[in-house]
Amino acid sequence: MTLKIVTWNVNSVRIRTGLLKRLADESNPDIICLQETKVEDISFPLEALRALGYPHILFSGQKSYNGVAILSKVPLEPLGCMEMAGSMDKRHIGARLPGGAELHNFYVPAGGDIPDPVANPAYGFKLRFVEQMTDWSKQYEKDKRGKTIIVGDFNIAPLPDDVWSHKQLLGVVSHTPAEVERLDALKDARNWCDTARHFVEPTQKLYSWWSYRNRDWRKSDRGRRLDHIWVTPDLKPALKGSQTLKDVRDWEGPSDHVPVMLTISL
Repeated sequence: MTLKIVTWNVNSVRIRTGLLKRLADESNPDIICLQETKVEDISFPLEALRALGYPHILFSGQKSYNGVAILSKVPLEPLGCMEMAGSMDKRHIGARLPGGAELHNFYVPAGGDIPDPVANPAYGFKLRFVEQMTDWSKQYEKDKRGKTIIVGDFNIAPLPDDVWSHKQLLGVVSHTPAEVERLDALKDARNWCDTARHFVEPTQKLYSWWSYRNRDWRKSDRGRRLDHIWVTPDLKPALKGSQTLKDVRDWEGPSDHVPVMLTISL
């Protein structure tokens, strides 16, 4: 079974249901993992999304902030939602796919503007969040949980060519050494494969986010690669392709993130 799996920080699922329809029509993903849905569960647009061809939907949300969801054409076995870093924020949801592989969708905190956990508690929360992801990953390795896929807006661009200027952004939250060190520790915890960089050389510029502040985002191209799909080593032979759907940023009323899509045989 070959699946196309998308991760997308949609920045309000109700506002962008039309863009989800266009994504479904043009790219035909089998599974769409959403972050920042910004809606309480009682108001989640379940029927509208099922009408797009995704009968199997899991979601966990809160009013105006955060929120995650998985839309799927294939059956999902719910694996629940983790509370991360001592917070009740809705930032994780998991499911088991047909064949047994686990899929976990994370929305890592943005971390504010000041890269100092004392002066800026939001930055400290972000660091703790990634540390807990690492602890969870190590426990999975210890328990020999097998094939696992993690996706989401990790809000960290780890490599020099994951940002438009490595030198200028070293002190900017999303590319600071403390964040990158923690994301590297997470990667090492299960020897995760960063699927986008499996197909695109690390020395090639690759972004998934462009600020709304840039009037001509394509011309300035000051992007960052914040959105990721990683797999455990036992799934590397199953990887078929990766796409960053950059043109979605030009659609009317876009998110500041674009979808990232993995094709994998499970």
